[in-house]
Amino acid sequence: MIELAPYVINLAGWIELIANLVSVLIIAAGIAVAVYKVLQTVRQPDLLHYNKARLAFSRYLVLGLEFQLAADIVKTAAEPNWTDLGILAVVAAIRTFLNFFLQREMKEEEREVEEASESGRR
Repeated sequence: MIELAPYVINLAGWIELIANLVSVLIIAAGIAVAVYKVLQTVRQPDLLHYNKARLAFSRYLVLGLEFQLAADIVKTAAEPNWTDLGILAVVAAIRTFLNFFLQREMKEEEREVEEASESGRR
């Protein structure tokens, strides 16, 4: 009979690696987009363009955090122990906390950008 545990653990390791790599790539792309948008604010220094840059970067950060959390979950699911479960709980709580406030801030900035855009059209 074939023992599946080593294969599952090996597969989980690869999935964790890929999820972390995707997370890094997403955040790197977010940095590039944010730098580009910040450079645009140098040409047009106003709050609207600055908020658009922050909003764009926040979206990338939220997605990157989701991939990192997924990587941690896969790692812990493959070889669970109490220490890893405790660390995962703390990390998940911190990332959830960050995500909650990032998303709340994004909604506020989206509203500000929409209001500024509407007032600029009038």
